[in-house]
Amino acid sequence: MILLGVGQDDATIDADYLADKIVNLRIFEDDGGKMNLSILDTGGEILVVSQFTLFGDCRKGRRPSFVAAAKPELANRLYEYFVSVLRSKGITVQTGVFQAMMEVFLVNDGPVTFILDSKS
Repeated sequence: MILLGVGQDDATIDADYLADKIVNLRIFEDDGGKMNLSILDTGGEILVVSQFTLFGDCRKGRRPSFVAAAKPELANRLYEYFVSVLRSKGITVQTGVFQAMMEVFLVNDGPVTFILDSKS
């Protein structure tokens, strides 16, 4: 599962970088139990859910600020672009519904969660 946050300064180059990084990231175990396989190696699928709240800044006050999040038009365009790039790499991709209230359930197979930022 990918929770994708799009920032106001993001562009297609960021989506390209993240898609390439994600499909080649060796985060799945091989027969020896080591994280040595990518999703391309395993034939896995990806669920991509747009998550603007990843840009919530909670440093001041008691309510998060979302000023760093992209406006919906840009966010949706880059979200759809990101999904298309993943699919072009041969990955089966399912998506959430952009700007919709959804209940998404995740079963995390082990304590493995990664944060990727195209700007870092």
